[in-house]
Amino acid sequence: MRIGCPKEIKDQEHRVGLTPESAAELVRAGHDVLLETRAGEGIGAPDAIYEKVGVRILPSAEAVFGEAEMIVKVKEPQAVEIARLTPKHTLFTYLHLAPDPEQAEGLMRSGATCIAYETVTDRDGRLPLLKPMSEVAGRMSIQVGSHFLEKAHGGRGVLMGGVPGVRPADVVILGAGVAGYNAAQIAVGMRARVTVFDKNPARLEELDREFNGRLETVYSTKAAVEDAVQQADVVVGAVLVAGASAPKLITRAMLKTMRPGAVLVDISIDQGGCFETSHATTHTDPVFIVDGIIHYCVANMPGAVARTSAFALNNATLPFTLALANKGYKQALIDDPHLANGLNVYEGAIAHEAVARDLGKPYVKPGWLG
Repeated sequence: MRIGCPKEIKDQEHRVGLTPESAAELVRAGHDVLLETRAGEGIGAPDAIYEKVGVRILPSAEAVFGEAEMIVKVKEPQAVEIARLTPKHTLFTYLHLAPDPEQAEGLMRSGATCIAYETVTDRDGRLPLLKPMSEVAGRMSIQVGSHFLEKAHGGRGVLMGGVPGVRPADVVILGAGVAGYNAAQIAVGMRARVTVFDKNPARLEELDREFNGRLETVYSTKAAVEDAVQQADVVVGAVLVAGASAPKLITRAMLKTMRPGAVLVDISIDQGGCFETSHATTHTDPVFIVDGIIHYCVANMPGAVARTSAFALNNATLPFTLALANKGYKQALIDDPHLANGLNVYEGAIAHEAVARDLGKPYVKPGWLG
């Protein structure tokens, strides 16, 4: 199979869909790997490294899309990339279609088969291709929260860990999944006062045992969240409903009860955000202020640490990329129902139930999937 990897073009997105190591595995399996020139420079992998493992370097994204049968990316295709997709293509990347009807319409018109990293599952119902980026975003959320909490950046002027005799920052984490757990690890490590909210009592028990009393766990209700954010210095939104838009847990009215200069970090922004006042931002212009509250809503947070993120992502995606290339997408999806859960768009229709519901589109399951 001819597998193409274009350079990412989203603002300040330096990751690459295929690391040299992943590309080498695909070449060894007999596939023709095509890379847009300089696509790997953001992770410190120049064209020469790819050429050594048998990758063909092409001069432009247009050339990559023109020759490739499967396109492997990191972020959702931008408008110019969607225009290059045709029915011959299988697209394997993050899509996050539920809050993005414009992208969904474009992919449906393209006729391409589109498989989304974020809805591929494992045997336990978890999201293995979302996990590595959730780990990165969770850990980063506390870094950026601490940064924007500084007075010079408009924050309250509070040190995350405090000092002897002065209390530390109050960090509220909404969601105890992969991103929330990793945010808690870093916040506890920085000696902040940490409270984690979730609706799963068993998960809260796990965190209580693991952190041995170094954080507080609270069952998530509207009243409990409203009360907690009034004292919060940093609030991390880390809720996820696979394939669907994130629920809005912090309303505009709640902002007026918060301390001016507090920071909201919305990890859920790829799925529409879990704060009512959220809208996607970029690494170039990462924050905005509503009612005195700083909002950090960068939609590709892990892109800031591109090398770490690209290698972590490829560790998870490579087995699935190999399966799609070795078997072709139909047989690969038939053989692996968990990979089949990643199918979002097929023959001009939405092929994932939760995505279809949030977009208000008909859900059309391909007949060959059974």
